[in-house]
Amino acid sequence: MSKVSVLVVDDAPFIRDLIKKGLRSHFPGIRIEDAVNGRKAQQMLDRDSFDLILCDWEMPEMSGLELLTWCRAQEKLKTTPFIMVTSRGDKENVVQAIQSGVSDFIGKPFSNEQLTTKVRKALGRAGKLGALAASAPARPTNTGMANDSLAALTGGKAEVVKPAAASVASPAPGFAAPLVQPAAAKPTAASGGRGQGQLRLASGTLACVIKAISLKEGLLVVKRGETLPQVLESAVLDLEQGEGGEVARLNGYLHAVAALEPKPDSEWLQLTFRFVDRDPQKLDYLSRLIARGTAQRHFVPGA
Repeated sequence: MSKVSVLVVDDAPFIRDLIKKGLRSHFPGIRIEDAVNGRKAQQMLDRDSFDLILCDWEMPEMSGLELLTWCRAQEKLKTTPFIMVTSRGDKENVVQAIQSGVSDFIGKPFSNEQLTTKVRKALGRAGKLGALAASAPARPTNTGMANDSLAALTGGKAEVVKPAAASVASPAPGFAAPLVQPAAAKPTAASGGRGQGQLRLASGTLACVIKAISLKEGLLVVKRGETLPQVLESAVLDLEQGEGGEVARLNGYLHAVAALEPKPDSEWLQLTFRFVDRDPQKLDYLSRLIARGTAQRHFVPGA
């Protein structure tokens, strides 16, 4: 029986690796190719056949929506399952993709289970589930890791890195040292406004304060919850700035997690969020945020 073939299209290497390794961990017999943008994917689809396309929406040169429209205009690709992997959940974007012939959506950030469930569903509709099942291993036992991104990228062998509870994290490279003076008063979570946003993880959404930001990464402060964010966990940072309510959805992963206050039971965490987007529009948006002085460099919890 021939292998099931999948084309992964995303301009962010981290996301491509996350998808490829996540699929291979569940379906070791699967054949996976990848492309850095829609234009490259076009060339690959012209010369090869694929059973499924997993594609990012926002990419340079050719977007996911443009690639989808092109695919549906090709006789051999009219019925090929096409899953859009995106942080865009607005109604108008969903409607636009449906009208263009999208098969399904995977929202960023996503877990391995969400990814494989969508893949099984799409290939089942295409009659390829038998070939997929033939290559699937027995379901792995629970490794105790809550971080799907880390498990996928390390093959389930690495330990989850937990934040150091007794020290204040050093500033990320390229950032000025934050002036933090923990207050005794009970802090309240950020909910909106200058220098604030929300961080979407597979496990839920966290309000956050942006302490520093560059084209490479952002230094965020979030209130500690029952589930700790994990190093290498994929996420989406939503920022709304300006009178027009312009929203940027920045894809990335957690590069570092540490306690903000110098005490074991610190209520606040400091996260280094590394951006993975290569989209010129998002880089331009980040440049404008930096120019506006978006970050709250002197943020004090509870102040």
